[in-house]
Amino acid sequence: MQNVISKGGLEGVVAADSAIARINGEIGELRYCGYLISDLARYSSFAETTHLLWHGELPTAADLAALEAAMAARRELPREVTELLRTIATRQQPMDALRTAVSLMSCDDVPGPAADREANLERSINLTARFPTVIAAYHRLRSGHEPIAPDPQLGHAANFLYMLDGQVPDPEIARMLDVCLVLHAEHGFNASTFAARVTAATLSDVYSALTSAIGTLKGPLHGGANTAVMEMLLQIGSEQEVDGYIEALLARRDKVMGFGHRVYKVVDPRALILRDFSARTAEITGEPKWFRMSQRVEQLIKERKGLDMNVDFYSASTYYSMGISPDLFTAVFAISRVAGWLAHVMEQYANNRLIRPRANWVGAADRDYLTMDQRG
Repeated sequence: MQNVISKGGLEGVVAADSAIARINGEIGELRYCGYLISDLARYSSFAETTHLLWHGELPTAADLAALEAAMAARRELPREVTELLRTIATRQQPMDALRTAVSLMSCDDVPGPAADREANLERSINLTARFPTVIAAYHRLRSGHEPIAPDPQLGHAANFLYMLDGQVPDPEIARMLDVCLVLHAEHGFNASTFAARVTAATLSDVYSALTSAIGTLKGPLHGGANTAVMEMLLQIGSEQEVDGYIEALLARRDKVMGFGHRVYKVVDPRALILRDFSARTAEITGEPKWFRMSQRVEQLIKERKGLDMNVDFYSASTYYSMGISPDLFTAVFAISRVAGWLAHVMEQYANNRLIRPRANWVGAADRDYLTMDQRG
């Protein structure tokens, strides 16, 4: 491992070896276990990608069928979790509710030590299957409606949309959401993933690692950018108001969410796919203004600031066109990223070393203690 002193935020510091995701920000390339994200978006599914992240290899047909069947069979929430959501749905924000629900899921744990791989694969299936059910049930309850039971005949993404409003989604919309889950499933040692690994490195359990990750993703400097993008579009309101709004925003030197990236020096490869999805969902729903507004914002920010869009920008209008409430966008991110978090937790356990970085001292020079009467 490299021993690098960072000027802040551990930027450029290599913290561990990993075989899960490789990012080349100079050329805008993202690979999961060696596979290009564009190929996975075109050919794979969230379930298949989840198997890839957990096992390092694409599944056989039998492997994939077994995982899909297991996830479909385990979507139901333990009764205690549903009752908890009834209590907190109107009192907590989505990410708070998800974090609290995951903590309670540990009461329904499977046998096995915290770092046991086979036990953690079972836990991982349970957790990945239940994240969408938690978010959908929470949303229903806070809206004054009863939760909708998961449909085992529907795929992972389609079932989530179904549990939100009781309507079986358009197959093309469901497929696009499934690909969105593929795109967001993993991204190296980002803040929430690193938080999960730090927790796992103490040999704490998977549930603790995930609550660490969820709490980290909740922070607006990590999650929430696509929510902010959609809030901006809603505030602008119409295509005619885009130019004036953006010019005023830039004059105030305010940050435009959804542009630039800590890692990518060129356009985020996932953003290109999401731009196409935003356009297509607009066609299917017959409401093109959100896509057209987004296009104009993208053009203006590129012209004025030289910044490329990132994965959050067009995911906002895509999710909104799918009928997902903007304040659930970060939770939808978690529905996907849980697969990557769990992959990293299991990788950490497999070759564990306690993560204990040092700080670069910038405080006072050495001092002698002065008694009270000496201080004057």
